[in-house]
Amino acid sequence: MEDTANGPAGTSQPVLSVQNVSYWYGAKQALDDVSFDVYPGRVTALLGPNGAGKSTLFSLITRLFDAPEGRIEIVGRAAAEWGFKVLGPLGVVFQQPTLDLDLSVRQNLRYFASLRGLARNEADSRMERALASLDMAERIGEKVRALNGGHRRRVEIARALLHSPKLLLLDEPTVGLDDPTREAIVRHIHDLAVSDNIGVLWATHLFDEIERDDALVVINKGRVVARGDVEGIEKETKSDSLAEAFRRLTGDRVEEVAQ
Repeated sequence: MEDTANGPAGTSQPVLSVQNVSYWYGAKQALDDVSFDVYPGRVTALLGPNGAGKSTLFSLITRLFDAPEGRIEIVGRAAAEWGFKVLGPLGVVFQQPTLDLDLSVRQNLRYFASLRGLARNEADSRMERALASLDMAERIGEKVRALNGGHRRRVEIARALLHSPKLLLLDEPTVGLDDPTREAIVRHIHDLAVSDNIGVLWATHLFDEIERDDALVVINKGRVVARGDVEGIEKETKSDSLAEAFRRLTGDRVEEVAQ
């Protein structure tokens, strides 16, 4: 299917460009010639069923693995050329939680800020703003262990934003959360992309996390089967909804991925 995804008006330089990337685990191919771009000021949804290759792709972007085929560019520079500095322009929220449960919210964020080279005063100012925007300011002194799953996720998002990244990667960030919490996080990230001109790559298998004006990449069995926007993909697949378009593109039963 033709790629019709473009950046916001007046934007030409993607913050992430994935070009013809393939990857294998031994004899099993996890990604097959994957290509797409992510632009600042917009959420790009990476929609696919479990096992489609979304997490593998995130591991390649963050250089947990190196891509043997293809090229990944972050802010116009190949990921491999960034070396150990590849995480500099990235904010990352992985599917598995990574907070220290025995530290407070403040201690977790200060530790991360120190790794990024932020001075204490600057770090404290940024964490207060980030937590306030996520309705978490009053929790700053609490131990992470005392927080529920939704609040922990919000802390991880705040942590990912401390160093003002150009690109925010979210790998199934709302898994296990209740619907009101999911909706609040989805709304906040979409608002943030526009207000801070951040490019967002959001991996999900849930249709209600995707807004009509998002860029959309549909992946199945390691291959990109559609790129564009929701309306365009629905039109090209002759579908009345994103769920129906997804079913036609992947063969997955809608009820398995819609809830």
